[in-house]
Amino acid sequence: MNNITLIGMPGSGKSTLGVLLAKTLGFDFLDVDLLIQKQEGALLQDILDAHGTEGFLDLEADVIASVECDRTVIAPGGSVICREKGIEHLKAMGKVVYLRLPCAVLERRIHNMGSRGIAFQPGETLQDIYDARIPLYEKYADIVVDGDQGSLEETLAVVLQALIGC
Repeated sequence: MNNITLIGMPGSGKSTLGVLLAKTLGFDFLDVDLLIQKQEGALLQDILDAHGTEGFLDLEADVIASVECDRTVIAPGGSVICREKGIEHLKAMGKVVYLRLPCAVLERRIHNMGSRGIAFQPGETLQDIYDARIPLYEKYADIVVDGDQGSLEETLAVVLQALIGC
């Protein structure tokens, strides 16, 4: 294994699980949202507000396309699949694991949609975003794992088993 990228909706646990996965494998961990914030010198929501959704998606793809790493678990934003440039770069660098969760679970987890730094158009609901993105997550994933396995440790075990099997 070279790199592992975790994709999925906001609230699916990419960053939380990613840190545990990296520790378990002895890999580094990279949170792309933090990389974008560092590069831009601003919080994700402020960047979204300044650039608009489309501008943010282009910026996100550019930042992702510039990432070069090895033996790293990468947690991009949930919108990574909205631009081919970024997700194709990640696929070329290693396995892509989609953490699939029902929208109802995500709705329980996300309480700050308007301030969390989620790329969406005015008037869109979480269900709208979910419906639009699911086919893209499935298209780009090498492995699909149900992200709601109970405990975080159980989800980690399922991801590890899926990685071993591929």
